[in-house]
Amino acid sequence: MTASTQPTRLIVDADTTPVLPRHIKLRHDAGRGVWVLLAPERVFTPDPIAVEVLKLCDGNRTVTEIAAHLATGFQAPEETIRADVISMLQDLADKGVVKS
Repeated sequence: MTASTQPTRLIVDADTTPVLPRHIKLRHDAGRGVWVLLAPERVFTPDPIAVEVLKLCDGNRTVTEIAAHLATGFQAPEETIRADVISMLQDLADKGVVKS
């Protein structure tokens, strides 16, 4: 028998330190006035809140730290923001756009 070569799925939680892989770029498209995530053969157009989250995904901050920062800026409950950030980042991780 051979060992499985399938990559493991990232499970995003409060202690995850999300970062964009080197081949994924968050860029502002000045011509259209929108932010885009550029991936090989794909382009994602995140909404303004997602852009704020993605800007904080530097591989140094945990999801909890990102949520605390956003809670201060948006004057919203940190627990609610953390749950929303985890959900969003899990969706992007499943698409290969975020890693830890």
